Amino acid sequence: MPKRILVVIIFVLMWVVSMKYLVDSPTSEQDKILSIDSSRTSAIVNAIERASVSVVGINVTQLKKKRTTSIWEPFFFPYARTYKVDNLGSGVLVSEDGYVITNAHVVEDAHEIVVTLMGGARYDATMVGIDNLTDVAVLKIDGKSLPFSVLGNSDDLIVGEWAIALGNPLGLFDVSHQPTATAGIISGYDLDFGLKESGHVYQDMIQTDASINPGNSGGPLVNANGDVIGINTFILTGSEQMSGSVGIGFAIPVNRVKEVFEDLKEFGKVERNYNTGIHVQTVDRFIKRYLRLPSEDGVLIRDVEKRSSGERAGLQIGDVILRVNNRKVNAANDIIRIIDEGFLKVGDSVYLNLWRDGESIKTNMQLEEPKSKTWGF
Repeated sequence: MPKRILVVIIFVLMWVVSMKYLVDSPTSEQDKILSIDSSRTSAIVNAIERASVSVVGINVTQLKKKRTTSIWEPFFFPYARTYKVDNLGSGVLVSEDGYVITNAHVVEDAHEIVVTLMGGARYDATMVGIDNLTDVAVLKIDGKSLPFSVLGNSDDLIVGEWAIALGNPLGLFDVSHQPTATAGIISGYDLDFGLKESGHVYQDMIQTDASINPGNSGGPLVNANGDVIGINTFILTGSEQMSGSVGIGFAIPVNRVKEVFEDLKEFGKVERNYNTGIHVQTVDRFIKRYLRLPSEDGVLIRDVEKRSSGERAGLQIGDVILRVNNRKVNAANDIIRIIDEGFLKVGDSVYLNLWRDGESIKTNMQLEEPKSKTWGF
């Protein structure tokens, strides 16, 4: 008898537990659909929704020049023919009154610039300023209360965190009137490519595997909060035959973009035409022997202009500059490259290591605005 009672009690308990499970579980197909719908809204979805409204498509008509040649060239002066080229890219609104940030290579040589907002509204844009060195440009459209993005912080990136590329790949913005979004991660940061043939300097770049294609240039790279952390700029394709994304894309860090934006907005340019007042030449074996130098490293100062920043820094004819900002130099072009790759401008200073009369000397020299056509390094 006790065994029968125990069996009955166990059966009752099992029935109670199963009924509770049935009551707590979704009891209809509608409940299942609601559960799935709620899971579709993620941090990525929210970030795209937040940032997309400020992304714009950019259509540019560029004026290019091509040198013409003919059999009559020996008898006549050659001339350049001007022709129009259509280009496209992306941009991001950063203020409610219509300032747009994009890449310089998207809008260089622009004759006409048309900016398309999400929804299809089109505006003629004017060029506020362009900085070829950093590959950043600022445009302006006439508008009020426009949607804009918050420029975030590119100094606290984490490898592996979400990254979303927004823009106008292959001109799709003109078809859908909304930006295309691709998601990936931050694959790396602080990547240095140096000075390129185009004149652009790509330093401290952000790497992402979010798909970036032709037309994405100038668009924002955003994090999971929807804040802009970079401006999508170029990709590596792996070969000359391939032109699409293979998951290796690069963006200019937004903290650098913010600095350039402020100068372009206020002055229309970043003043990078500087003068130091010093003139240098390479050190050869004859100069090494004459000055009793320890090696042929460095550049020899052969002239210092009066009342120049070089003179104020205490530089003298016969000094040998060994390092600039702790990097070795062996020619004037080395110094120019170091200044360019450091994104230095008028008012900034360079740190010099010198050799003078058998002694090592250290000093700082400021980059000045040119006062005449004469130019040092």
